[in-house]
Amino acid sequence: MRHGTAADRQVGFEVSWARHEDEIRAAQRLRYQVFVTEMGARLTLPRGAPPGHDIDVFDAYCEHLLVRSTDGEAGEPGEVVGTYRVLTPAAAKRIGGLYSETEFDLTRLRALRPKMVELGRSCVHPDWRRGGVILALWGALTAFMQRNQLDTMIGCASISMRDGGHAAASLWSQLRHTHLAPVERQVPPRLPLPIADLQNDLRIEAPALIRGYLRCGAQVLGPPAWDPDFNTADLPMMMRMEDLPARYRRHFLGNESA
Repeated sequence: MRHGTAADRQVGFEVSWARHEDEIRAAQRLRYQVFVTEMGARLTLPRGAPPGHDIDVFDAYCEHLLVRSTDGEAGEPGEVVGTYRVLTPAAAKRIGGLYSETEFDLTRLRALRPKMVELGRSCVHPDWRRGGVILALWGALTAFMQRNQLDTMIGCASISMRDGGHAAASLWSQLRHTHLAPVERQVPPRLPLPIADLQNDLRIEAPALIRGYLRCGAQVLGPPAWDPDFNTADLPMMMRMEDLPARYRRHFLGNESA
């Protein structure tokens, strides 16, 4: 799998793909900070996993994309302030499936799988939640897709359930009318969010990550699943390279898009 250059230096941070276990551990510590400490997720860790890390069985099969701060000591690796993990088609075959399949029946996406990657565990340190970090991550992901002749990205976009799920139900009610995929690509949740029991007419602004996906041409693949461990409602989403608007293609790929 071709990764391109090791690092893309930006103002204040650099983007790179993890090459060693200690780099993956740094990403897992950030994930723990965001998902457990900040959001209250209850994780079941593999036996022998170090404390303070978000680790699951998929990590060993994934490519891990990192954003590091460059504000530290010269010559020292900076703190990981953003991360994504990517499960490629070949790696999905080795592990026997996708993480998303624990939440959704993906049968209707079978024809897309030879060139489809799964994005997951996206998070950014609270001090770095501005446009530059997430755009840098997306730029690296888009370049990765093009270099490896892949055309489809799927993943679960999470919405907090701290309000009992009303915001998630209302957001789904909005997006189903504006960004729902055709029926042949819709995927049913295994543990559906109980939409009928929730208020679904609140005027909700989508979380920043979901707004960004939608601006990049993403579609929602169906109603949200409930993830009780992470206390979130998860929307299944798909982005296809062919649907990426021209302005984002130029921004992410520059001359490579020609």
